[in-house]
Amino acid sequence: MTVTESPEGAEGPQGTGGTDRADGDGDEYADDYEGFEDFDRLALDRSGQAEAFDAIGDRYDEAFPHKDGQLAAGRWLADALAPGSRVLDVGCGTGLPTGRQLVDAGHELVGIDISPGMLKLARSNVPTATFQQVDIVDLRSGGRYGPGGSRELGEFDAVVAFFSLLMLPRPEIPYALRALRGLLRPGGLLALAMVEADVDDFAIPFLGNSVRVSGYLREELRRVVRDAGFEITGEDSHSYAPASIDVPPEIQLYLHCRRRV
Repeated sequence: MTVTESPEGAEGPQGTGGTDRADGDGDEYADDYEGFEDFDRLALDRSGQAEAFDAIGDRYDEAFPHKDGQLAAGRWLADALAPGSRVLDVGCGTGLPTGRQLVDAGHELVGIDISPGMLKLARSNVPTATFQQVDIVDLRSGGRYGPGGSRELGEFDAVVAFFSLLMLPRPEIPYALRALRGLLRPGGLLALAMVEADVDDFAIPFLGNSVRVSGYLREELRRVVRDAGFEITGEDSHSYAPASIDVPPEIQLYLHCRRRV
């Protein structure tokens, strides 16, 4: 996923409605998200993002081969965890390479994504993992899949979020990080990857489709992650040139994080 310039005059956050959301529970999401009014409205509509990735399908892995940075971050996480640890992969995509990497290392994987097409591929690529169609907003405390929710996923030893948070409007990212922190056991690990870019909810062409992306410059990303309750224990960056000619080079940032108690 590549962004290369600041979006002068870009539109603000999209309305958001999420995926597979519970209906009729007026206070289901009454938690500490009141600072971001879009969560209160539950108007976040990511259906266009999901449809774009449905259309992209397995072309995504063809366009982004040789994922050295992602593989290295996955190895760090796999090796840092005790055998059989429970890991949540947020925005799991096709399950490659990270889902398969973690399962092959002996960990229990739960993958979530908003794209049914990506989830179909993931179930085929990593058949021993569990995959569900879930929007990240539904992971918050009181959300359908979050702590106390009707379909609560439970606690995890680690969370992986490789290039999934960049699909959110920038004001939403700190709240998403806090939601992920709430799913982790004390001292749990977070492996986070973002593209370095100073953009907010910016529409870009992507493999024949249009998606909206956000990003930070690296010092601001560090601050946002720390403010969400994480200690950054390691960091790596990679210059990456996708195979697709319509996707320009990018700088990928990988943070190794631990939930502060």
